[in-house]
Amino acid sequence: MKYYLIAGEASGDLHASNLLRELAKLDAGMQVRAWGGDAVQAAGADLRRHYKDHAIMGLGQVLTKLPTIWGNFRFCKRDVQEFAPDALILVDYSGFNLRIARWAKGQGLRVFYYISPQVWATRARRVESVKKYVDAMLVILPFEEEFYARYGYKVHFVGHPLLDAIEQYKSAQTAQTEANFWQESGLNADKPILALLPGSRRQEIRSMLPAMLQAAENVKKEMPDLQIVVAGAPALNEAFYASFLGEFSGVKLLQGQTYALLSRSTAALVTSGTATLETALFGVPQLVCYRTSWLFYWLVRWLIHVPFISLVNLLLQRAVVPEMLQNDCAPAPLAAQLLPLLQEGEERRAQIAAYAELRQLLGEKGASQRAAELIYSFIQA
Repeated sequence: MKYYLIAGEASGDLHASNLLRELAKLDAGMQVRAWGGDAVQAAGADLRRHYKDHAIMGLGQVLTKLPTIWGNFRFCKRDVQEFAPDALILVDYSGFNLRIARWAKGQGLRVFYYISPQVWATRARRVESVKKYVDAMLVILPFEEEFYARYGYKVHFVGHPLLDAIEQYKSAQTAQTEANFWQESGLNADKPILALLPGSRRQEIRSMLPAMLQAAENVKKEMPDLQIVVAGAPALNEAFYASFLGEFSGVKLLQGQTYALLSRSTAALVTSGTATLETALFGVPQLVCYRTSWLFYWLVRWLIHVPFISLVNLLLQRAVVPEMLQNDCAPAPLAAQLLPLLQEGEERRAQIAAYAELRQLLGEKGASQRAAELIYSFIQA
């Protein structure tokens, strides 16, 4: 059968690639065209658009890039029509994918959505669009089943694909990969590591990384042995990060090695997003932060109706990891919150204990397999 898949950003690319590998086990002759990244392409898809070429963040970028956005819609529609797939699979990326779902349903296509838009956090009225235009919604957060049920829409909880991705990473680790990491990174296995995860998009990193670096330097004054490492996004080059790192001697950049870094980190300073959940699943105590323009911040505050910004706190329904927003996302307050997480004590132990509860909430591994089986069975029916 023929599948057209649309994913945006690095996390969507990762989860989509694992979904395609599971679909291939069920449908050996499948053909796939996709929007995504290197991972989707490596999984056998004919890549039509790379996510790094259409990543847009913030109201300002949306307004300035409207011609590009509409051009992407037009290209996508033409490409889908030309390919004539048996199913359209949408992975996260709600701003684009919900609009494509509406168009695709009008074309008579079967529409499957893997990783729900966060309608529970913003505009619940968009559930009506999901009900109208999506044949099957496969959700990855346990509370999403109950949320959609309140609107009379049955969805399918498959578990969280991060459990699969992290398990795959861990199972591939050997004594040799461990030795290679320390040798190639130039880090010292006997000294603590503070991981900085500033996000994956240029605008986000520009907003977050300078304060993160200065906060880390402030902490290093109290902990001279501390090793500071920035997790570089795979879609961005080292030259982009160099302008931020130049004045901070001794700070390391690990490009496209977030899991390798997290698995060896003592604590992490994390921009709000999927990375907060990844950090928790590696058992790393973290401080979550976020800063954007005040206009965009107040717009988001008006639209979003949840008590926390991190997935860890949202899932556990309490403030397990500290969250620092806007003015609080500054070097001095960040450093003050980070220091206890790097030292043995109650704050560090409390987070680690809560992470065990979080893993139970997320269900069993195998989300990609369950999602693939559901999609394939729906098409066969």
